[in-house]
Amino acid sequence: MNKIISGGFLSGHRTYIISGIGILSAVGAYMVGDTDVFTMMQSIFMFGGIYFLRKSSETKGKKNGKNSRKISE
Repeated sequence: MNKIISGGFLSGHRTYIISGIGILSAVGAYMVGDTDVFTMMQSIFMFGGIYFLRKSSETKGKKNGKNSRKISE
């Protein structure tokens, strides 16, 4: 049960999956005719930004095992 609550094998990839599904749904909504091209592009850039923000925050904390956001004295 604890594995399900903590995310299991998807624990580190949930943000990427959500951004991918969001991009696919934006393209699908455009193809069906529910949105126009500007709304689709706005959604794609938003979900792409979420993906790249998550990717950049993962790499910043891996400098010699220390959190790089912490102010050093």
